[in-house]
Amino acid sequence: MAQILIFLGPPGAGKGTQARVVARELGIPHVSTGDILREAARKKTSLGLAAKAKMDKGELVPDDVISPIVEERLSRPDCREGAILDGFPRTIAQAKFLDAMLERVGFGEPLVLNIQVATDSVIKRLTGRRTCQACGEIYNVYMNPPRHGGICDKDGGRLVQRADDNEEAIRIRLKAYEQDTLPLIDYYQRKNALRQVDGSGDPEAITGRLLSLVKTHDYL
Repeated sequence: MAQILIFLGPPGAGKGTQARVVARELGIPHVSTGDILREAARKKTSLGLAAKAKMDKGELVPDDVISPIVEERLSRPDCREGAILDGFPRTIAQAKFLDAMLERVGFGEPLVLNIQVATDSVIKRLTGRRTCQACGEIYNVYMNPPRHGGICDKDGGRLVQRADDNEEAIRIRLKAYEQDTLPLIDYYQRKNALRQVDGSGDPEAITGRLLSLVKTHDYL
């Protein structure tokens, strides 16, 4: 039965980077809600503009904006064998919405992988993060810099810093995470769906830990 993988962890835990790599390894889509919302913002849809106003302040996007977008994405044919959710759910209400949706469309119970990272590492990772405007590849000026400053190694695209990757916005996001998202850990622990993952060390080591847990869970 197809299964959804959910990556949890504070902002800057490396969820996006790891989700992209693990998705390639498993041959399933990486569904990044942040990417979906930013695309909507670039297109200046009403929902996209509402989402952008929240994201620029480091606040969570309302459920009535993000939940229908996630449901539509998971209903596409490329998700029939499963998908990795990165950025959703973030609240108990979103988790319950997802549970009902997965049951409705015939998915199994989700496997939740919580990537644990210290706060000081989170701030350093996020303030140093740069993203290619063309392909979405993620770099870090401290830990994973491009060969040439401001230019993507893969396609020469311009690297940009997200508007909310400044220390003030990061601290707001961390506070929102503590208040709204940490309860998800208890929620999924009670369902025996949560696995803890050490998010320290080099990216390849973290990927190995994630894949080991997925394979142990008999996902493959």
